[in-house]
Amino acid sequence: MSTEYASHLTTANGTTIAWYELGDGPPLVLLHGLADSHRTWRFVAPQLAKHFHVYMLDLPGHGLSARPPDAPYTLPWYADTVLQWMDAVGLERAHICGHSYGGGIAQWMLLENRHRINRLALVAAGGLGKEVGTLLRLAALPFVAPFLESRLFGPVSSLMMRYIYRSSANRDQLRRLVRWNGAPNSGLAFRRTVAACIGFSGQFLQTWQHIHKVKSLPPIAVFWGARDSIIPVSHAHDAAKRLGRLTMTIYPQCGHCLHAEEPDRFASDLSRFLLERGRKSARLLPELARAGAALVAKAGRVELPQPAHAR
Repeated sequence: MSTEYASHLTTANGTTIAWYELGDGPPLVLLHGLADSHRTWRFVAPQLAKHFHVYMLDLPGHGLSARPPDAPYTLPWYADTVLQWMDAVGLERAHICGHSYGGGIAQWMLLENRHRINRLALVAAGGLGKEVGTLLRLAALPFVAPFLESRLFGPVSSLMMRYIYRSSANRDQLRRLVRWNGAPNSGLAFRRTVAACIGFSGQFLQTWQHIHKVKSLPPIAVFWGARDSIIPVSHAHDAAKRLGRLTMTIYPQCGHCLHAEEPDRFASDLSRFLLERGRKSARLLPELARAGAALVAKAGRVELPQPAHAR
């Protein structure tokens, strides 16, 4: 088996998506987080490719993908774009694994198109609770917008990613992020993405506000670093209280990018979850199902328009 990525460009939802594939086997789609790229998976993809056909996207506004200035960059838009990309490359169903904001996209895909997901893996994912790091809450403030959309976004995002990745980000990775995040409309995409789900008080768009609408859940696993300063590990424990049959794996020495900090263990843990036969689907505990409508009523503004590409 070759360890070289095959790279492609595909148009989906009116925008160009750069994506990469490696390996053979059941399809596994990996979704990265904010201001990052497919290269966040570079340490684990070769190991995962021993068991899976691994697909890695540069999300719109990131990496080598397009940055349409008129795109809303909301969770429904991202999820619909990924689903249209799956259509374009011939993936009817796949395992989905999302890190950070990519985990939020994966959850919205679950809410809108459950039948497209075989198993769902969430890695330090957004969307499972209100609390987020100060950097993201500050980025949601209106007066920060001109700064984010300036030419400084590239080097500033590199400093942010150095903090997020801790010691696991090498110089080559940071140089690439400076170059890619310095492309026109990168800051615009980042600002709109953050503003669509995060306010100064934290995340206002959460899975629990909608998950009661999903009739049947797939097998779900959460992976988290105990030292995560971006999205607290308490969100993993809360998810375990809300969902039955949830697989939870905590990495005591890791921060937000556990897949880069402990790649061997993460690749092994993720493969085990995806390959294990007879694994039961997750289920929403009854008291949470009954509370779902109340959560939506309380949040109010979280009811977003349906994406144009409805299924």
